[in-house]
Amino acid sequence: MLTVSEIKFKQIARTIESRIRDGVYPPNTKLPPHRVLAEELQTTPVTVAKAYKLLSEQNQVESFVGRGTFVCGESQLSSVIQTSDDEDDYNFSILQPCLSHNVPELQSAIRSSASKITSHLTGYAENSGHERHRQTGIRWASQYGLEPGTVQNTLLTSGTQNALAVLVESLTKPGDTIAVETLTYPGILAIASLRRRHVVGVQMDENGMIPEHLQQTIEQHHPKLVIVVPSHQNPTGITMPAERRESIARVVRQHNIWFIEDDIYSFLNEDPMPAICNWLPERGFHVTSLSKAICPALRCGFIKAPSSQVATISAHIRTDIWLASPLNFIIAEELINSGQAFELAERQRLLAGERQKIARKYLPHSTIPRQGYHLWIPLPSHWQQERFAMEAQNHRILVSSGSYFDTQQSCNHIRLSLTAINSEQKFKQGMEKLNKLLHSDPATVFSYQTNPF
Repeated sequence: MLTVSEIKFKQIARTIESRIRDGVYPPNTKLPPHRVLAEELQTTPVTVAKAYKLLSEQNQVESFVGRGTFVCGESQLSSVIQTSDDEDDYNFSILQPCLSHNVPELQSAIRSSASKITSHLTGYAENSGHERHRQTGIRWASQYGLEPGTVQNTLLTSGTQNALAVLVESLTKPGDTIAVETLTYPGILAIASLRRRHVVGVQMDENGMIPEHLQQTIEQHHPKLVIVVPSHQNPTGITMPAERRESIARVVRQHNIWFIEDDIYSFLNEDPMPAICNWLPERGFHVTSLSKAICPALRCGFIKAPSSQVATISAHIRTDIWLASPLNFIIAEELINSGQAFELAERQRLLAGERQKIARKYLPHSTIPRQGYHLWIPLPSHWQQERFAMEAQNHRILVSSGSYFDTQQSCNHIRLSLTAINSEQKFKQGMEKLNKLLHSDPATVFSYQTNPF
């Protein structure tokens, strides 16, 4: 027979379940502290703790020491990265190349690649893909600061997101902690959430992740893995100087933990920057792809892995996808070996610089870098980030709320992509509308308005 106490905490658990289903407690949100919910439901904090524990055992919530209890997550990438086929939308949400500038070269590369398709290249392959395609990955990454790998320790994936997911799955287990920048790429947070890994944010300054805070985080939280975006960091736009990169590597090496360098934006640096993994040959995994420089649809990603981990990572790639499509890598091979890939990447870098100049005219009081695909914009005090993103969408302006990037829920920003809009004229129109909305009074902006400007 159940005791009164057991009946009580199970009733509370059912109440919380109902609130989760009804959207009162959405996925990834923090539940009230034990004391607060106990006062609301006229019970004790101990009883609430038992209800949370029951829900945790049912994989409906997760508890983190020092952070609280959260509704089990779902990927929020669809909210951060808003694709739109409506030509009337101003899409400042998705980070991608200005695709209209690359289409002719892609068409040419596809035509040239057709004659290279053979039965050998369309069948299954050993390891993570064909040796010739791994060689093109070596050439691509070494152009932008990575000490060249070998065909043995270079692995092929279906883009960077696939690479990150495979590495998190390979190097950690459910319940492990991953250290990331306090503000970080939501794709990393989505992977961690869906795979039941805990995330802890490491403080940043104008040069990126702070080595001393990484040291403290490792000593306090004992993460199994550190993930860093060193160039044109998403969302802040910060690029780590070489000295900071070496310092981060030193801390990782001292504690002998795994390290992932998401180096997808390195092509945007005016001059090559040394990869952090250059100092971590036995602990570092370097990840990059062609998605941001050439075309997201190619899905060509590359991992340079420590030799000791190649077999393990290869096994995970094979289990997940068997191998990344060789047909895509045939096109990538044509682009890289002909030199067109580097020309297209440089074209996008210069275009991003021009878009940055335009943005400074419309947002003169914001801190705007000179290069990069995106801006990290602090909002005026009269706007809150979620409300602004919602109102912007009602005005056909798609932006990303800073909440999706924030491990500590302490910012009030939006992230703006500068290159997803193909037309210069439309980009300027969108910036003008965005500027007007930023300076408007939320009390006078109504969601049902369709053409306030």
